[in-house]
Amino acid sequence: MSVAASQDGELVVRSERALRHITLNRPKALNALTLDMAVAMTELLRDWAADASVGAVLLDGAGERAFCAGGDIRALYDAAKSGSPLPAQFWSTEYRLNVLIARYPKPLIAIMDGVVMGGGVGLSAHAAHRVVTERSAVAMPEVGIGFFPDVGASFLLARSPGYAGTYLALTGESIGAADAIYCGLADVNIPLARLPEIPAALADCRTADDVRKTLGDMSVVPPRGKLPAARQWIDGCYAANDVEDMIGRLDACTVDAARTALATMQKASPTSLKVTLRNVRAAVSFKRLEESFQQDFRIALACIAGHDFIEGIRATIVDKDRNPVWRPDKLDDVTADIVDRHFKPAGALELTFAD
Repeated sequence: MSVAASQDGELVVRSERALRHITLNRPKALNALTLDMAVAMTELLRDWAADASVGAVLLDGAGERAFCAGGDIRALYDAAKSGSPLPAQFWSTEYRLNVLIARYPKPLIAIMDGVVMGGGVGLSAHAAHRVVTERSAVAMPEVGIGFFPDVGASFLLARSPGYAGTYLALTGESIGAADAIYCGLADVNIPLARLPEIPAALADCRTADDVRKTLGDMSVVPPRGKLPAARQWIDGCYAANDVEDMIGRLDACTVDAARTALATMQKASPTSLKVTLRNVRAAVSFKRLEESFQQDFRIALACIAGHDFIEGIRATIVDKDRNPVWRPDKLDDVTADIVDRHFKPAGALELTFAD
């Protein structure tokens, strides 16, 4: 095996016969994605797509805690405070990378071990072959920091069984291996003990069928998840057409998990809740994944120009007081005009994709 990047870089790149292996290498930061990492990964994937010697690509994270806990939101916060164009550059690069992963012409395998949140979902859940483990914890908790589930997650969550995806988007609830597979965010569960075997096992794979069989031979059925049994109350509450009605239904529900969901949503940004619901509901009708990314980009730009996202980051990772002051701070005060602002075309910044 040859190593094609320094072990202390943000990415470690390895080659083993026909396999190319990228490891996100910021374990102390839970492998949070930076702009430089996204640029480098894009260049690597494009080069390998045109290289006949490459059969498959493997993506994983360093350390035992996380595949990727999201984007580097502190960098976005600092950029917003200084007026830097970094946020638009980051999201446009990240989203195009996510679509490249989704459309990749060669088998691309993502190991979703440990924490997989936000941008980590974008790097993994759109891959052709998505592996979870008994340590996987998958979530899109953005409404809690005044943002929204971006990276095309709405396209996947809108297609989850019943209203499970709506529930996950509006609560940020973390799910394990079985529920990630159930919701269409993952494909197979492989025990932690077998993860070291995966690179060598994939080294001669050149087709999706080769990869599917190799991973399938290592996989086991995960312990039962919680979502299938919870569908009755989830669908009953989250089928509502607006967030206020959902809150009312949750308040009237006697199931403990519904009470927990209610408490979580009551702490979230009211604007984020309404924007997120509209985003997920709109994604139901999208024919192409790219449509979700284009809409996500418009919303992200509106968020960085607004109040709640910056305030959410301040309260979570800057001052760490866990006491964000949302504006508006009540659902009733989040008008249709406020929500509409997040969905307006971005003009010259509009995100486009090559066919």
